[in-house]
Amino acid sequence: MAFIQLAMQEGPAAVQKASEMKLTLLDLAMKGGWVMVPIVLLSLVAAYIFIERFYVIRKATKEDTNFMNRIKDYIHDGKIDAALALCRSTDSPSARMVEKGISRLGRPLQDISTAIENVGKLEISKLEKSFPTLATISGAEPMLGFLGTVIGMIRSFYAMSQAGNNIEVSLLSDGIYTALITTVAGLIVGILGYFAYNTLVVRVERVVFNLEATLTEFMDILNEPLKTGR
Repeated sequence: MAFIQLAMQEGPAAVQKASEMKLTLLDLAMKGGWVMVPIVLLSLVAAYIFIERFYVIRKATKEDTNFMNRIKDYIHDGKIDAALALCRSTDSPSARMVEKGISRLGRPLQDISTAIENVGKLEISKLEKSFPTLATISGAEPMLGFLGTVIGMIRSFYAMSQAGNNIEVSLLSDGIYTALITTVAGLIVGILGYFAYNTLVVRVERVVFNLEATLTEFMDILNEPLKTGR
């Protein structure tokens, strides 16, 4: 009975102590020191770049399956103006490539192919906008975390040197918090940024494949009259 009464008396105190030991994410970030400021800011920039580029690239991957068939019919019927109007009304990299090719009709096929390829390269360059920034952030975040680790360890050793023989855990806690929290934060953001970057790269590669297929199909359309004339 004495043990039960003692446990009942200490129970509320233990619960209160446990609640006081709970830390929110904001508390942990504050204990990470000033290094957490650039880590958080860069993570927000990386998140914005990923979301913005993801929607832009997803829009570029949406293709009208009947687009090239209509272009083929217009070219075979001699309706060049209608084909150009269709390209201009279609907001996609493939349509802008085909528009450039149609505007070069009458020139050698090699010149037409080169003009289309140049437009395709420009479209891919637009899709890859901010990719270097995202790659830099994903690589720099872990290094910022390690910088916080070094700073935290310096603070801990400095506190130890000032304490002399009266070393207490509380004297070292601030430096240890800085060392561990910044490392974890930097690694998390760096890993997520790395996966985000590669996700976007894979999606751009799909767009490149679609553009190459469009170029091949358009050049085949231009060659068809020559084949039928033989």
